[in-house]
Amino acid sequence: MPQHVSIVQQVGLAVLLLATVAWIIGLVRILRRDRFAVSVWRTRQPLRTVPVQRGHSGERVELTPAERDAFAGLVRQLAEDRS
Repeated sequence: MPQHVSIVQQVGLAVLLLATVAWIIGLVRILRRDRFAVSVWRTRQPLRTVPVQRGHSGERVELTPAERDAFAGLVRQLAEDRS
């Protein structure tokens, strides 16, 4: 080291280098562990898909005239809000 660099600066540089090396080692270990976990995850069977509903079940509910009017009013209100 040059003579104009103080001992505090040299110690600081050494601590910084040690911290950098420790960080790199930790990062490599985490990435390797995650790579193993991903490979284990990929070898598992894929998730089953949600079944697609085909047609309607045949259930039907009759609305009263008041319910039909309320629904029609709601549809009109939503149509006015969109325009």
